[in-house]
Amino acid sequence: MKATEGTTYRMLQSNLNRVTTRLEDLRIMGATGTKLNKASDDPSAIRPVLTSRTQLMHTDRYIETMGVTSDKMAATDGHLNHIENTLQRAKEITINGINGAMSDADLEVLADEIANLKQEMLDSANAIVDGKYIFSGYAENTKPFIENPNYNPNPPVDLLNPNPPYDPADSTTWPYLYMGTPNPTELEITPGEKLESNLTGNDLFMGIDNSVMQAGGPSPPAVYASDPGRIDILSVLTRTEEALRAGNIDDPLGAGGGLQQNMENLEIAADQGRRRRSQLGNRAARVDSAIMHQEDVRIDLQQIISRYQDADAIEVYNEIAQQETAYQAALSITAKVSKISILDYF
Repeated sequence: MKATEGTTYRMLQSNLNRVTTRLEDLRIMGATGTKLNKASDDPSAIRPVLTSRTQLMHTDRYIETMGVTSDKMAATDGHLNHIENTLQRAKEITINGINGAMSDADLEVLADEIANLKQEMLDSANAIVDGKYIFSGYAENTKPFIENPNYNPNPPVDLLNPNPPYDPADSTTWPYLYMGTPNPTELEITPGEKLESNLTGNDLFMGIDNSVMQAGGPSPPAVYASDPGRIDILSVLTRTEEALRAGNIDDPLGAGGGLQQNMENLEIAADQGRRRRSQLGNRAARVDSAIMHQEDVRIDLQQIISRYQDADAIEVYNEIAQQETAYQAALSITAKVSKISILDYF
């Protein structure tokens, strides 16, 4: 079959378009560094790339959330360190009150220092990080510890104060009340795995396990006692101050319960704080480990995306050079063909 000039011109135009389109695609590939710029570039790569991108967004969210939580845990550990130092200083003061030949004025000075330490402890108990109370459980906007207006420090019933006296088995008689919740916040470190990321005030300061308070309802008005081997830290400091002001060294039924008894209670309180700090440290280490794991996952996902999406720069530039040569050749041939005229045959 004889090819007409129209057929020839259409064929030349088609080849020019094909070379031009390929050259344009290669230039875009070289400029962007990606070989997958639209779905038609590689249809089989679309699903793994989109899936990996989705997983990468989830991984980034995990890393960001865990990073923020890790910072809060570090800040909490700083407060726990201050609590430990405060209790240590209170213990030293109590030893001086017991062993030293102290006058009433000297005991008042020691009591004043204990009062300051108690205020420091209360500041730590009501500590705020990033605008949230860190020891309030779920109630992060609620101040966890408030002064008990009905607190009665006198061992005998005071006719001028009808409220019941301090009772270590009745949390409603303690000098400070817990207004938070016994529900620690949880952090999802991997899909399906959650970790408690903070300490509740009832567990750390009052010595009442979360499960016990969850079963008993809110406090107040529910009545609680500290778990065996644990104690209400704020009560210990308050009672130590009262014993110092009254000069009560060894009378457990007297004001403040006596310095010797409070000496033992301060050691229980310090050990209580150390145990909870150790627990938080273990959880913080787990969060750090989870962050490292997610960062490794992120690298793997980026490699998967790169395998399907990223172009080889050297290969692309070599092919651009080849296509430009082919394009110039196509233009040259087209120009020569376009000069052919019917007059050439006469």
